[in-house]
Amino acid sequence: MDFFSLQKILEENTDFIITCHVNPDADAIGSELAVYDILTQIKKNARIINYSKTPYNLEFLDSNKVIEKYDPGKHDEVIKNSGVIILLDLNQLSRTVKMENAIRNSPAIKVCIDHHTEPENFSEYMIVDNQYSSTGEIIYDFLDKTEIAVLNHNIATQLYAAIMTDTGSFRFERTTPELHRKVANLLEQGVSPYEIYDQIYAQFNLSRNKLLGHALASLELSKSGKIAYMTITQDMLKKTGAFESDVDGFVNYCLEIKGVEIGMLFFELKDGVKVSFRSKLDVPVNKLAEKFKGGGHFNASGTRLFNVKLNEIQPQIVESAEELLRNNKN
Repeated sequence: MDFFSLQKILEENTDFIITCHVNPDADAIGSELAVYDILTQIKKNARIINYSKTPYNLEFLDSNKVIEKYDPGKHDEVIKNSGVIILLDLNQLSRTVKMENAIRNSPAIKVCIDHHTEPENFSEYMIVDNQYSSTGEIIYDFLDKTEIAVLNHNIATQLYAAIMTDTGSFRFERTTPELHRKVANLLEQGVSPYEIYDQIYAQFNLSRNKLLGHALASLELSKSGKIAYMTITQDMLKKTGAFESDVDGFVNYCLEIKGVEIGMLFFELKDGVKVSFRSKLDVPVNKLAEKFKGGGHFNASGTRLFNVKLNEIQPQIVESAEELLRNNKN
């Protein structure tokens, strides 16, 4: 689907549901709120319904408190009766967790807008392109090319937060001259890079920093010395009072160790294990994630495994990562 087909869908329908993946990051939240503002400008009825609560360091983006936390009793009927469901920053419907069945069974038009690889074919209309730095950048291009709404300060703030975070503060591979020109246009709307960075990365709870201490203390190297991994357990969360969303970004510390090519974070869930994968240069950790029923980008991927024990799955994944490195050199 192209941008003008999306424009037609937005203009010809009235009621919209916007959602994203479990444990949303700034790209997901910012993209949702930007789309919400676009729909509001063109006089449409829109609601944002997310499975997860908005992380506290991203709540400032939702200053009008329009994001609703999913409640099946309240929202399943709304999802069923919506004209259009827009799914942002995900390409596997399972990433909406308990919202999946309601969305999948809804007769609503489904639109997927995303920048990850290996999309599931669950919607009639898809704008999925992994050459983009972020979902926020796709929304920027949509707005720029169709001029369906005005790029105001509010939308610019949402899209800047989305792009800045998903590019690792403009240091990852998809940070291009063209992207910087787009960001310059956002800054011209009065966006403050300092304020957004400060809110997202410098206003953490004490509990988050205590959890980071535990995570760093758990760091280990594989036999080859090319893989670093850290572990966060439910017990650590209880001791520190931190949340699952607090671990966002922790895995990047693994790549700061000399000689390391793959970094991994193992997060113990109540009913399984979440694993985040990161890599340098030409190491395709998305292949590693796919082996364990996950996915993502070439250098940044992840998976959630249910009904498995941390101490059983961790050695398997570390060995698979070693195998990936050996095969990647051949």
